Amino acid sequence: MPTSSLVPGAIVDGFRVGTMLHAGGMANLWEVEREDIKTPLLMKVPIQDSSDPLTIVGFEMEQMILPLLQGNHVPKVFAMGEFAAQPYIVMERITGGSLLPKLDETPLPVEEIVAIGIKLAEALDDIHRQHVIHFDIKPSNVMLREDGEVVLIDFGLARHDKLPDLLAEEFRVPIGTAPYISPEQIKRRRNDPRSDLFALGVLLYYLLTGHRPFGYPRSDGALRRRLWRDPVPPRALNPTCPAFLQEIILRCLETDPEARHPTTAQLAFDLKHPEKVRLTTRAERQHRDPWFKALERWYKMRFAASPEAKTITQRLSQAPIVMVAVDVTEGTEKFADAQRNAVERVLATASTRQSGATSNMRLACVNVLKTNRIAPYDPLDDEGHNIHVLRLVALKEWARPLPLGTAELTIHVLESPDPAAALVDFATVNQVDQIIIGAGRDSVGGPYLGPVAARVAAEAPCTVTLVKARGTH
Repeated sequence: MPTSSLVPGAIVDGFRVGTMLHAGGMANLWEVEREDIKTPLLMKVPIQDSSDPLTIVGFEMEQMILPLLQGNHVPKVFAMGEFAAQPYIVMERITGGSLLPKLDETPLPVEEIVAIGIKLAEALDDIHRQHVIHFDIKPSNVMLREDGEVVLIDFGLARHDKLPDLLAEEFRVPIGTAPYISPEQIKRRRNDPRSDLFALGVLLYYLLTGHRPFGYPRSDGALRRRLWRDPVPPRALNPTCPAFLQEIILRCLETDPEARHPTTAQLAFDLKHPEKVRLTTRAERQHRDPWFKALERWYKMRFAASPEAKTITQRLSQAPIVMVAVDVTEGTEKFADAQRNAVERVLATASTRQSGATSNMRLACVNVLKTNRIAPYDPLDDEGHNIHVLRLVALKEWARPLPLGTAELTIHVLESPDPAAALVDFATVNQVDQIIIGAGRDSVGGPYLGPVAARVAAEAPCTVTLVKARGTH
């Protein structure tokens, strides 16, 4: 059945066609149903008589990539049709709407922007770990489930590390949506997941200020200006922007991807822990860089050698989030030393993998301060000192000898009546890749905690390394 004759009531491979939900420039979306599927469905059908070949190639890419993706951050695929008959994708219909209406409400409250940023960064991290770069993050491609969970749609410009990249093979022009396209996409480099970070930064900038950081370029010259010209700092447009959020947004919008967060997981970590964000000169900026800096960027982008090509998996492996659960109570010095040695080995291994460069690892040093379940908790020790503050100081002293280089360090003291659950929850929420925890005696807070290390090893959603001190049993 040709696309032009698709009408309400038509039957396509057992799906009854209902109302057209959206008529787009590259595809139409139809409401469909089938008796054996109770989930709300939509059928995406490409515009086959379009004069733009990207319409067909992009639909081919989406048919290749979308069925391979799993999880709550992508729509579930139920069926696909071939171009020889009727090309289509039948997928789960996300009923919560997109972020597009939010553009009319800008500037949004900072808390809402941060919440959106966290959920979008987590969704991107999910698809990156499945070997996919989206390359077209924009408000209309970010859907929300009824519970607020982010779902990414429209994978027509995406790339899968383990599949042929038809777009790179067939097109010799930058591919993307002009306001959101990254500098490396402009230079036709389609192998860096940090391009999605750039687009996320553009989106956060717009939600905060009501302005696009690079406008809406309609010529190649205007598009290429972002290769060397930085945007007006958000705080100059919205004085209520906190320093940490400007730091994060401008880092996302750096021309050089090496200056951005190494991964979307690390970006999400910063958004979840604003008080831990390391502030640089970006945070206080009120004006764009002077022209001589812009000229320096222009020269670098024009004449710099192309970076080494890496797979998504390689980039993620070079920027893990490692959590070390450190016991700083009296009598645990041997365990603390053994854990520090284990962290040093992890840092050295990461450095070796990068040919001598320092790792982009995020190291989160965590201690759990055990509180009472029922009885009131006294925050002071016998000498009147705040126990939480003392633990923070002790953790910083523990980490001081570590050869961190460019690896980022954060210090966290958690308060919980259940230390094992607190550690597992921290690792889950913050997408931790590896936990380093002492084994042998209680690993976080003394003899009252029970088998913390064993529970963490059993329940954590990541790799757990158990460290024993010499001479312990």
